[in-house]
Amino acid sequence: MQLNKFTDYALRLLIYVSRARETPYTIAEIARDLQVSQNHLVKIVHFTAKQDWVMTARGKGGGIRLNPETLNLNLGQLVRVLQGSHPIVECNTPPCVLRSNCGLKGILDQALEQFYQSLDQYCLSEVLAQSRIMPERSLSAISLINL
Repeated sequence: MQLNKFTDYALRLLIYVSRARETPYTIAEIARDLQVSQNHLVKIVHFTAKQDWVMTARGKGGGIRLNPETLNLNLGQLVRVLQGSHPIVECNTPPCVLRSNCGLKGILDQALEQFYQSLDQYCLSEVLAQSRIMPERSLSAISLINL
């Protein structure tokens, strides 16, 4: 199972903004530190705000903060929402000539469900505890990899 970039970047965003600090985070600084395009990040922030995972405010002094309740969400729930309901394998478009005698889709669907059940065992706060989030400072790409 490979997470799509949207899911990957959204999880990075949630981890990044989980670091407590006085001022809200800005799109520009998150994009710079996570090395993600600002345009892509705007879409992710908008989506996560609609889910009430982050809180946003416009204007001077505005920015992005993590909704504290998000820390209690389990990873399976987060990833299910972010990934959407796309099948792991598509047998109908274009139609696969093997589909009438193939059990692969069922096996892959079962594996995907086991993947989500495994993620369901952890909540976002546990990811943060395991990563030992550093005190507030600008994160380089290298330091993010080593979290």
